[in-house]
Amino acid sequence: MTADPRAGEGLWRELTRQALARLVRTYGSARFDLCEDAVQEALLHAHQRWPTQFPDDPLGWLTATARRRYADHARSDARRRHRETRAASSHPPVAPEAAQRDDSLLVLQLCCHPDLPRSGQVALTLRAVAGLTTAQIANVYQVPESTIAQRITRAKRRVSELGRPLPSPEHAAERVTAVLDVLYVMFTEAHHTTTGAPPRDADLAAEAIHLTRLLRQSLPESTEVAGLLALMLLSESRHPARVGPDGSLKPFDEQDRTLWDRELIDEGTELVEQAAPGAEPGPYLLQACIAALHAEAPDIATTDWDEILALYRVLELVTGHGNPTITLNRIVAQAMVDGNDTALARIDVLEAEHPRLPRLNAVRAHLLEQADRPEDAANAYRRAIAATVNLAERQHLRHRLRRLSGANE
Repeated sequence: MTADPRAGEGLWRELTRQALARLVRTYGSARFDLCEDAVQEALLHAHQRWPTQFPDDPLGWLTATARRRYADHARSDARRRHRETRAASSHPPVAPEAAQRDDSLLVLQLCCHPDLPRSGQVALTLRAVAGLTTAQIANVYQVPESTIAQRITRAKRRVSELGRPLPSPEHAAERVTAVLDVLYVMFTEAHHTTTGAPPRDADLAAEAIHLTRLLRQSLPESTEVAGLLALMLLSESRHPARVGPDGSLKPFDEQDRTLWDRELIDEGTELVEQAAPGAEPGPYLLQACIAALHAEAPDIATTDWDEILALYRVLELVTGHGNPTITLNRIVAQAMVDGNDTALARIDVLEAEHPRLPRLNAVRAHLLEQADRPEDAANAYRRAIAATVNLAERQHLRHRLRRLSGANE
């Protein structure tokens, strides 16, 4: 693997994941926590050294450094020293052909072990595979950072207790639901970063798509894997129109659709057309169908909102009405079909159940603006701004508020 030291976060994430896989192959998943700590320490050393001394083989350098860090930790305890010697003697060095293997999906599957609770699977994978911070993961799930940190610690301990090697590719099917959830969270964070500076993490988006392509190679018959990949590609296609030259966000209804990436749209639409007929409706395939309808429409007015609303209602049924974000998106579609007053009434009901739901007041403000209720819309924009931690989104909401205030002066 060759790379430029000025490359983005995508390179660091890939190197970290591959180095972790090599250590777990050598020392076993019983030492997962030590392996992960050793890789993180090696990564810190690489950040300090590589700007002036970039290695010819960055993955080899990072892996060797991580192994030394692992040995240092193991020798700090006499009992660990014996286990390390025994483990090292029972695991031969990585063969050259294995060194070129992409173990990304296998590490992801290890973190999604079925003996872990779902919350632990997701938190551990986002930390060890995606490289997200505890703050980013906490923001995605709207829980305290301390809660995420505890989940990660417990999950690492459980993986170590299980003491099993990296899973083989055939384990992909039994862990696919958890893996899909993790990949979706990765992609969501990439397109809506926790801080909003930058508003989009292009490297993380590319990583999520890459891992989903690997998963599809392992499970080519899975309509949900195809659905998630299609959803990612269709969402990614809109990026050129989503962020302006100054870094400001462009809302969906104001995007220049001629800037959308037609190659990604074609690939995503083809996946939907192949997977949807006769398939059992799953959450990712349903969302991909919705995204395809948006991609096929030349503008907001000619979008098939009736079909989109119907798909959202099925999606709510499939997810057991347990995802308030899906309900919020359904309300947006309902406004296009049944009018703003009906949608605003649904917003009030949703807020009573989920008073801190992200984007709720932003959607309410937009609907109130559309309903020609500027004063109520302005108040909703102010509440949305106060509740938003994402800088890019906050700037967008302030722009909408200023535009609304200017129009009523």
